[in-house]
Amino acid sequence: MSKKNAPVSKNQQFDVEIFDLTYLGMGVAKIDDFPIFVANAVPGETVKIGITKVASSYAFARVIKVLVESDNRNNDVDADLVTTGIAPLANLKYPAQLKFKQQQIEALLKKQHLDIPVAETIGMENPFGYRNKAQVPVREIKGQLETGFYRRNSHNLVPIENYFIQDPEIDKAVNTVRDILRKYHVAAYDEVNHRGVVRTVMVRRGYYSHEMMIVIVTKSRKLPMQEVIVDEIRAALPEVKSIIQNINQEKTNVILGEKNVVLWGNKVIFDTLLGLKFAIGPNSFYQVNPQTTENLYTLAAQKAELSGDEVVIDAYSGIGTISLTIAPKVKQVYGVEIVPGAIDDAKRNADMNNIKNVKFTLGKAEEQMVKWAEADLKPDVIFVDPPRKGLTGELITAAVEMAPKKIVYISCNPATLTRDLEEFKQLGYEVKGSIQPVDQFPQTTHVESIAVLEKK
Repeated sequence: MSKKNAPVSKNQQFDVEIFDLTYLGMGVAKIDDFPIFVANAVPGETVKIGITKVASSYAFARVIKVLVESDNRNNDVDADLVTTGIAPLANLKYPAQLKFKQQQIEALLKKQHLDIPVAETIGMENPFGYRNKAQVPVREIKGQLETGFYRRNSHNLVPIENYFIQDPEIDKAVNTVRDILRKYHVAAYDEVNHRGVVRTVMVRRGYYSHEMMIVIVTKSRKLPMQEVIVDEIRAALPEVKSIIQNINQEKTNVILGEKNVVLWGNKVIFDTLLGLKFAIGPNSFYQVNPQTTENLYTLAAQKAELSGDEVVIDAYSGIGTISLTIAPKVKQVYGVEIVPGAIDDAKRNADMNNIKNVKFTLGKAEEQMVKWAEADLKPDVIFVDPPRKGLTGELITAAVEMAPKKIVYISCNPATLTRDLEEFKQLGYEVKGSIQPVDQFPQTTHVESIAVLEKK
């Protein structure tokens, strides 16, 4: 259907029924079989919509008025959290969010013709204020430096003070740093003209340690009024152990630059995970929801049915969180990671926890897996926790050639998980039992899951 033949046009209004949610959390309606994606709409509702954009095979719309409200709608939430994408599922009551995530995986498996059961999503007792890291853009609005978040599919900043899913102490810290920057008239970054000073305020806080790191990302090499800004941050935020300037002079959407300058305190903060101590720097990949991460890793280890004598490979080992939490339960762990800084962190974390039976290697996971296979390394269990793009065919083939008893797949993207499970199936490995979704990111559309594969 061409755009000019679409049954809707921009600014038209319609009454529609919402029958589904997209994987991005937008309501789905149809007009003459033409899909309309509606922000802040919940399945089961009848809404009056206004068309905002028309493409060749679909359109976007906004809710003008809810005519029939779903029992699953959560009205106790700021609409900005949904429209910016900070918390795109916050308009759904929490049990409905958990069901949506289970159904998301079920639908993708069905599409792939994979007959694998999916367990109910494991949720959080308190699904708010869980994030231990914030990266908040800084822009000038009406002559004033503001912190907030971009409206979805735009770079229009919406000023926000309560981010709902972040640790409340982090929200407080972001607002405090913003006010100090305003006080000393530090210029916000202007991305159109590539001018100004402060691009982003990043805050990390240890869930158990309560140690806090403030990172001010600047376009400029110097932070104006640096000494007084540092002094005021320290006075206002006693948990702060590290204040860092990150310099990013590129015209890019990438948040952090390559250079970090310690303005005060330590270059890392510390926190614990499953009783182990971890150093966390500005660039460290560290799970943003440590409460659920502990459940996730404990469950993954249980599903691996470790006896203590196993040789284990941890592909995508990062700063060593899985490797080091598994190490006390097995004979030997081999980790591989492509980011040099993460490997350095992993080795330091192993030393800090006096763990000797882990060996970390720098390299691409798929290439190192091939090398290990050629060297006749015979792991009993392989853990894979890949980025959203999932596994490469090369890694899957190398893993299968090693003939492990189990492959434990921790996924952050159901679409690539189901694709990879099909490839494993073709090579003789099938999922044992059910896939277990875990709600690592409540109020958002993301879902982690664990699948255990064994040879047929």
